[in-house]
Amino acid sequence: QVQLVESGGRLVQIGGSLRLSCAASGSFFRIDTMKWYRQVPGKQRELVASVTRDGDRTYSDAVKGRFTISRDNNKNMVHLQMNGLKPEDAATYYCNADYLPLSGPKSVSRWGQGTQVTVSS
Repeated sequence: QVQLVESGGRLVQIGGSLRLSCAASGSFFRIDTMKWYRQVPGKQRELVASVTRDGDRTYSDAVKGRFTISRDNNKNMVHLQMNGLKPEDAATYYCNADYLPLSGPKSVSRWGQGTQVTVSS
């Protein structure tokens, strides 16, 4: 089983930068696609960015050009570099990982507990 722990969320000013990190630990065969989602109260959780094990990345239109997702397969970590932060980026950010358990063969999805990003003027 995989545990995901996010970190890096805090209060930041409009236009500022922030780097979120997510560390995966536990027993598993392989971690495949890792993703960042975000959610504000009363709204659905939305996909922000994803990165495959091979490094293929996708971004939502809302963050394209401002956010960069990266991962370190050796450390089982995924990061989200957020630049040019806007008030609408304020949310709880969640890490999600698809992994292959030791028991196999079906992939399992796991969520972290979330980290809060606040953007203020």
